[in-house]
Amino acid sequence: MGVDKSSRGNASQFFVAGELCRRGYSAVVTLGNTPNTDILCSNNDGTKFVHIQVKTYVPGIRTCSVGKKAEKYFGENFFWVLGGIPLPYTGKSFEYYIIPNRAMAENVTQKHRDWLKRPGRNGKPHNDNSVRGLLLPPRKSPYYWDISAYFNRWDLIEEKLK
Repeated sequence: MGVDKSSRGNASQFFVAGELCRRGYSAVVTLGNTPNTDILCSNNDGTKFVHIQVKTYVPGIRTCSVGKKAEKYFGENFFWVLGGIPLPYTGKSFEYYIIPNRAMAENVTQKHRDWLKRPGRNGKPHNDNSVRGLLLPPRKSPYYWDISAYFNRWDLIEEKLK
């Protein structure tokens, strides 16, 4: 049974918010009402906040697509969470990559520039577009940024909420 992309994206936001709540924080899914923020999360005192942008992929797939927005720096309290949400009945585990905004912006920008400089098929130049791809571990390539260091790094968010 397949699930459409929009439903999977919505589910991913709720799974990420649920994980943050399980860890003792207040996390609210913005339902598209806040630009650049899918989840707003605070400590229990409501004195410290982080903004989270969620991108969804299916575990076992090679890449996760992000847009040009991934190249923008929104501040130290902004995070990207790549949510690997398994298809129903596959028995695969959930996967999360928690990436600080600065690391995402710098690496996605540089890797996209590198991709544009490389020749494409038949030696033709790549055409610029709005899609930015992240190669998911365990796959590695000199042309992609290795994000494996961010697997389940919830501590990066927790540090901002102390």
